[in-house]
Amino acid sequence: MWKYFVQATNNMRIRNKLIFSYLFVVMIPVLIVGGIITAYFRQDALDNAIEQTANDVDKIKSQLSTMLSVPISISNKLYLDDNLKDLVNTNYTTILQMVQAYSKYNDFEELPRLYNEISNVRFYHYNRTMINNTQFINVTAKIEGEEWFQTAMNNPRIGWFFMEGSDIGTEKKLSLVRRIKFKDYRTPGVLVITLNQSMLNSILSKEMFNTLIADDSGYIVAAKNPQNVGKTLKQLDLNIDMHQGQEQTISRRVNGVSSNIIVDKLTPQTSLNGLSVVSVFSTQGIVQDAKKVGWIGMALVIGVLILALTLIFVVSKLTTNRLLHLSRQLNKVARGNFDTISFLDGNDEIGQLSRQFNYMVRSINDLLNQVYESNEKNTKLEVAQKEIKLKMMASQINPHFLFNALESIRMKAHLNGEKEIANIVRLLGKLMRKNLEVGSVKKTLKEEMDIVRAYLEIQKFRYEDRLNYELIVEPETERVLLPPLIIQPLVENAIIHGLEGKEVDGMLRVRCSMKEDMLHVEVIDNGAGMSEERRQLVLATLDAEEEEGNRIGLRNIHQRIKLTYGDDFGLHITSIPGQGTKMEFMIPTGGEMHV
Repeated sequence: MWKYFVQATNNMRIRNKLIFSYLFVVMIPVLIVGGIITAYFRQDALDNAIEQTANDVDKIKSQLSTMLSVPISISNKLYLDDNLKDLVNTNYTTILQMVQAYSKYNDFEELPRLYNEISNVRFYHYNRTMINNTQFINVTAKIEGEEWFQTAMNNPRIGWFFMEGSDIGTEKKLSLVRRIKFKDYRTPGVLVITLNQSMLNSILSKEMFNTLIADDSGYIVAAKNPQNVGKTLKQLDLNIDMHQGQEQTISRRVNGVSSNIIVDKLTPQTSLNGLSVVSVFSTQGIVQDAKKVGWIGMALVIGVLILALTLIFVVSKLTTNRLLHLSRQLNKVARGNFDTISFLDGNDEIGQLSRQFNYMVRSINDLLNQVYESNEKNTKLEVAQKEIKLKMMASQINPHFLFNALESIRMKAHLNGEKEIANIVRLLGKLMRKNLEVGSVKKTLKEEMDIVRAYLEIQKFRYEDRLNYELIVEPETERVLLPPLIIQPLVENAIIHGLEGKEVDGMLRVRCSMKEDMLHVEVIDNGAGMSEERRQLVLATLDAEEEEGNRIGLRNIHQRIKLTYGDDFGLHITSIPGQGTKMEFMIPTGGEMHV
C-alpha cells in the first residue's frame, strides 16, 4: 500500500502535488482549528480580561501600599518626637509664650512640602492653655463623639478613616488616625495625617476599567472617575462584602449590565483596618468584542486560504517552467557546449541552482584555459632554464682552479709580509665562494651580512680613506631568513653610483632592525644622490621587463622580493641631490627564523 502511494505521488506533476498537499495539510486543518478557536475564543477573552484586571489590581495595591507607607513612617517619627511632646504638654501662662512655642515648631508645616503623598498634618490634644490653629486643635465634646476619635483612643494601632475636619472644609479625605501617648504624661493625643486626594486618584487614572478604592465602611476614597469619590458602593450598585480578607472575583449584574468585579483587600502593617481595591468591567462588552474578532478572524482565514490556493497555481506554473528551462541548458552542456548560460533570475533554490550551473560552466572553461596557459608557461620555463644553464656553463670557470690560484697568491703575499694583501685575497676568495654557493635556499641575515662585510673590506682596500662604512645589526635580526644576495648588490650599487666620485669622507651605513614582525633593511650613503626625475626613472625600471642596462641588480632585488613576499613589498628609494641616497625594503618574518 505504501509502495503504491509513493509511486503514485512520484508520478504526479509538481503542481498537483502542491495543490493536494495544500488541501490536506493546510486548508482542512486550518478550518478545523479555526472553528475550535472561535468556539472557545469567548471564554479565553473573558479569562484574559479577568487575569489582566487582577494584575492591574495587584499593581494598584503595590502603589497604594507604597503611598500609605509615607504617612505611617511620618507617624512613627512623630510618635517619638520629644519636641512635639514638650509642645503639647506645656502649660502656657501667656499668649506670647504659646505663640513663640508655635513658631519654633514648624514640622507640621514642612511635612506636606517634603512629601507629596500627604496634604495636611494636625494634632488633637487636651491642653487647654493652647489656642487652636490649623495644626493643633483642642478636643471638644463633638470631636470625642466622632467614630474615628473613639477608635483611636481605644486602640493603639493605626486607623484609616474617610473623614472631614474644620481645617479642610466639608470635603472628606482619607486620613491616618493614631493615638499618641507621651511618656511621663498621662494625657494622650490623636495624630491625623490627611492624604493627598489628587495623588490617590492618579493611581487609578490610567486603568482600563472602572476602578476605585473603598474603606471598610463602603465609602469610596479614590476612583478613576473623581466624581465617585465620597459615594458609597451601594450607591453604585456594588453590594460587596468589604470584610472579605482575600482576593475575590464576583460575577453579577451592575446597573442592569452583566459584569465581573475583582476585589482585593489591603491592610497596611500595624493598621487596625484597611482599604479595598475594586475593579468592574462589563462581561457583555468583552464577549461581544471577542465574538466579533472571532468572526472577522475566520473570514480573514478563509480569504487567505483562497488567496493561497490561487498562489499555489501561479507558483507551481512558474516553478515548472523554470525547471524545464534549466533542464534544456543541462542537456546542452552534456553535449559539450560550454558556452551555455542560464538566464534564470531569483534568489530561491532554482535561482541558486541556475547561478551554480553558470558558475560550474565558467569553472570548466577557466580550468581548460588554466591547463592551456600552464602548458604554455611550463614550455617557456623549460626553454628559459635551458638558456640560463647554457649561459652559466659558457661563463663559468673551474672553481677549484680559481680558489687554488687565489690561495697561492694569498700564501705568497703572506710569506712576503704583505698581510693586508693576503687578507684582501682571503676575503675575495670567501666572497667568490659564497657567490658560487648561492642557490634558491634562504640564508640567515648573519650569513648575508658576512658577505657584505667581506665585500666592504675589499672595497675599503681599494678606496682607502675615501670609504668608511658602518654595519648596525640588531641581535634579534641575525636569525631571520631571507633570499640570498639581496643586500650586497645594494651596497655595491651605493658605492659605484653614490660614492665613486666622492674624494673624502665617503660614508656607507647598513642598518638592520625589527619593526613589529617586519625586518627593515636600510642602505644609506652620503654620495652624489640623484634628482627627483632620475629617481622616478629608476623606480619605473624596477617593474619593467628584464633588459640589458646598469640597473639589472636593483631590478633583480626588487622583483625577487615581490615574487617571494607579494606585490605589497619591494625596494624603496629616496634621494637628495648632493646629500646622498637611501635604499630600503621591509619583509615579513612570519616567524621564519633559523633555529
